[in-house]
Amino acid sequence: MKAIIPVAGAGTRLRPHTYTQPKALIPVGGKTILAFILDALIEAGVTEFVIVIGYLGEKIKSYVEKKYPNQQFTFVEQTQREGLGEAIWLTKPCVKKEEEIIIVLGDTVLDLNWKEIIQLPGNLLAVKKVDDPRGFGLAEVDDQLNIIRVVEKPSIPKSNMALVGLYKIASSSILFDCLEANIKNNIRTKEEFHLTDGLQCMIEKQIHFKAYKVNNWFDCGKKDVLLETSSLLLKKAGSQLHDQQFENTIINPPVYIGPNCTIKNALIGPNVAIGEGTSIKNSILRDSIIGDFTRLEEVVLHQSVVGSDAFIKGTSQSLNIGDNTEIDLS
Repeated sequence: MKAIIPVAGAGTRLRPHTYTQPKALIPVGGKTILAFILDALIEAGVTEFVIVIGYLGEKIKSYVEKKYPNQQFTFVEQTQREGLGEAIWLTKPCVKKEEEIIIVLGDTVLDLNWKEIIQLPGNLLAVKKVDDPRGFGLAEVDDQLNIIRVVEKPSIPKSNMALVGLYKIASSSILFDCLEANIKNNIRTKEEFHLTDGLQCMIEKQIHFKAYKVNNWFDCGKKDVLLETSSLLLKKAGSQLHDQQFENTIINPPVYIGPNCTIKNALIGPNVAIGEGTSIKNSILRDSIIGDFTRLEEVVLHQSVVGSDAFIKGTSQSLNIGDNTEIDLS
């Protein structure tokens, strides 16, 4: 089985971080989003990957080749970004006729049994109930979880089962034929070629799909979801400190601290992920993500995302405060 991972989007909802870093390389819980996806697929037995790159694509390519030197990767560039349907269609030359594929969106973290997904027969679409389905691709399903119809972001939803960015396609040739027909005939939804429209074309050709319900799904396109995802993954994995000792510092787990960090006179945690080579002094951090090789001095941060190679220095006060006094330094 071959995995296709589209990561060509510009990640506008995560700016300013995505001005210089692809969304798939934003860290959560001590690893990049892309690393969580690749590690899960490799552990499940996938050995061949096709990655669709575009915006800051060279950073994706460099990261993958350096971190996974023993895996087989093919890179396909999407220059116009005409939608997810076009991104998948561009990978057609990389897929053998009738080869099974698994498509995983590069900004999605999923909590599921990946080996089970790989081993189950037929065509599967991962789904999860959502409170407000209007902003998602949706699957209409019957009582046996057979998928009757899929539609992209309908104004009047007939289902609350959102497509969560994982698609296992046994009938890959038919999918590519459907996507190609949509592109040649300029069949768009909301001005883009959507993968959902290609899947609906397959359903209309009597191709059978089953829905696969997932437990947890995080579309890491916004800061608050990114932080929520990082917190969940930290709680699941437990604290990781890479055998480092920190002077006069209290660690309140769960916390991930990358290698070669310097931390002094600090309170770290809970739910903090710190990248490699970062220096933190006289600071308090909780519920935050800090990038690689960043310097923090005399700051108090919560619900914060700080990129790599950043420098933040706060103000230091010397106070002599008597009883029954209230001071707000915010």
